[in-house]
Amino acid sequence: MWAPAWSTVDVIPPRVLACPCDILLRMPAPEDPVVLGAADTSLVLDVSGPGLPRIRHFGADPGAAGPALRDGPDPLSLLPTQADRWYGRPAVAGHRESGACPLRLRLDGPATVDARPGAGGRVEAVAADAQAGIRLASELRLEPSGVLRMRHTLTNTGQDRYTVHALTCLVPLAAQAREVLDFTGHWAKEKVPQRAPLRFGVWSRENRRGRTGHDATGLLLAGTPGFGFRHGEVWGVHVGWSGDHLHYIELMPEGRAVLGGGELLSPGEITLGAGQSYQTPWVYFAVSGTGLDGLRGRLHRYVRAHSDRSRTTRPVTLNNWEATYFDHGLPRLRTLADRAARVGVERFVLDDGWFRGRRDDRAGLGDWYVDEKVWPQGLHPLVDHVRSLGMQFGLWFEPEMVNPDSDLAREHPDWILAYPGRWPLEERNQQTLDVAHPGAYAYLLDRIDSLVREYRLDYLKWDHNRDIAEPVHDGVAGVHAQTLATYRLLDELRARHPHLEIESCSSGGARIDYGILARTDRVWTSDCNDALERQAIQRWTGLLVPPELMGGHVGSPVDHSTGRALALAFRCATAMFVHMGIEWDLTAASEPELDELARWIGLHKRLRPLLHHGDTVHADHPDPAAWVHGVVASGAGHAVYAYVQLDTSPTAARPPLRLPGLRADLGYAVSVSGTPGDVPLPAWARPGEARTLPGRYLAEVGLPAPALRPGSALIVEVRSA
Repeated sequence: MWAPAWSTVDVIPPRVLACPCDILLRMPAPEDPVVLGAADTSLVLDVSGPGLPRIRHFGADPGAAGPALRDGPDPLSLLPTQADRWYGRPAVAGHRESGACPLRLRLDGPATVDARPGAGGRVEAVAADAQAGIRLASELRLEPSGVLRMRHTLTNTGQDRYTVHALTCLVPLAAQAREVLDFTGHWAKEKVPQRAPLRFGVWSRENRRGRTGHDATGLLLAGTPGFGFRHGEVWGVHVGWSGDHLHYIELMPEGRAVLGGGELLSPGEITLGAGQSYQTPWVYFAVSGTGLDGLRGRLHRYVRAHSDRSRTTRPVTLNNWEATYFDHGLPRLRTLADRAARVGVERFVLDDGWFRGRRDDRAGLGDWYVDEKVWPQGLHPLVDHVRSLGMQFGLWFEPEMVNPDSDLAREHPDWILAYPGRWPLEERNQQTLDVAHPGAYAYLLDRIDSLVREYRLDYLKWDHNRDIAEPVHDGVAGVHAQTLATYRLLDELRARHPHLEIESCSSGGARIDYGILARTDRVWTSDCNDALERQAIQRWTGLLVPPELMGGHVGSPVDHSTGRALALAFRCATAMFVHMGIEWDLTAASEPELDELARWIGLHKRLRPLLHHGDTVHADHPDPAAWVHGVVASGAGHAVYAYVQLDTSPTAARPPLRLPGLRADLGYAVSVSGTPGDVPLPAWARPGEARTLPGRYLAEVGLPAPALRPGSALIVEVRSA
């Protein structure tokens, strides 16, 4: 879990923005540009005033020429306004009860700088407009990974109320970035890529679903035309916020272009009294001169530096949902646990259906008490059996939702997040619980805390199965308050139970962002366990999230969402590259299937230190029907790759299998660790035919590609000789 304070967003009381006393800060001379550099990334700022700092450069490290960038084109203010001759989308906007007053922000003292050569640093600056009654504090941190994160705090220093319309973070986009890549999707089909040329105007991805959303882009990217995984310059932005949000690019006819994002506020959602403040979520920016993999590597290193779970062993997990659904008979679940232990599972998670009245999805949600009719002795018989087999135990919750057919909704209709007396249309037989309501918050905290204590839970699967419609909290739009309340609830549970791990699930991959990841240990990337669909979902979700924090399960022989039948080897080869798990009724599996599954889990465990700590790489493979991806250890002494056949190749002669990320000057022993079955393999891939080849040869020339059937994969392992 990351430090929650780094993702706080709130209407906060006035405070003094003081510099921490435990680090050495300097006040730059007015004529000195500030240069922060890390991981071949450079941020160059003009802090000479009179307004907020201005960004002269965000991109590849210019080296010793950095200070000379003071002579470059007109720089971009952190919050440009029309007073700065900015006529694009406003980065800061609002209105005051007493009338309009355009902002002219001027520095309130020199900027504070902590520059750490080669390791980034931070800049804090405060600007004000006394006439408008607004004070703005900006904070920028260039992390050692090369990721830049930014946030602003707006304080109302006037006497009447001020309503915030927009407060976003942005950086200039280089002139050579002329192609856009972002993502869309829907339930069971998340992270679908779409590319287009950058045109004049605004390309905006706006989310009003009250959660991150299946269709959320996650990352909005722009780069040099034709950029790929291993080539091209790429810039990206991510908003670390789990409520309504926006990502955008704007290209002006004057030639300026910006990349930005922030919280998307509804009218009147943030209104500040005298002395009150609003703080944006952290917005993350990354740049790469070596394609998407370079940008991915920076983001992964940032997450891993702030995630406790990235530094621990990620246990192989079985979730019972697609095995039993609402059928919670103890004998069947015990047998399922026995089979799970036999194949090497390390954590057993009981999904939906364990609480009062929950025999289907139409009733009981919100009544967080173990159903005495189904579990007359509580969950103890199952929990004790699971633990006797050496496995951890986890439990499913959906705290932010409620069925109208529940004791909770009948007793507390005022706890529904809605306009008083008028509920929104139901989705999935659900309404949204107003977590920001003190009574609802206290109830959820008490019930979840009590169950964690009683059963010594190791793990919570935290679900969120509908978009939030017509949210009203205390008379105003309620998504902001709902998101903060959910963060506080997660933070409090983690404070009370430091050992507890929490998975962010939102009808699959609809809540994946750095705001929720600051409080959770795993994201469920999709409700679709079809391995072919999962290849694409994991490929693109993995731009933002490292593999050890992405859940991927071996599903049933015939997938429950698509009806597609896929071989066990392919299902395992897909799941093993992330946080591996199982969502399959193992009581119906044959003995040979269980043996094969155990072998794949054993392979995953052997490779787990590499898979969950190495650098993820993707080849720019010319065959559109096949993908090559892998993980390379630090120092490039060990790597594992998957050659994945998605469809029938358009040509009989397959392009060679080139392995990215290896050191050119090292020799590597090449072997096959997992095969697709009875497909004929080239000589180098046959058992006992391990070859030793130079890294340059493997990366530039490559190995003859096998003719695999669609829906199959070959696992290739290389070690420095």
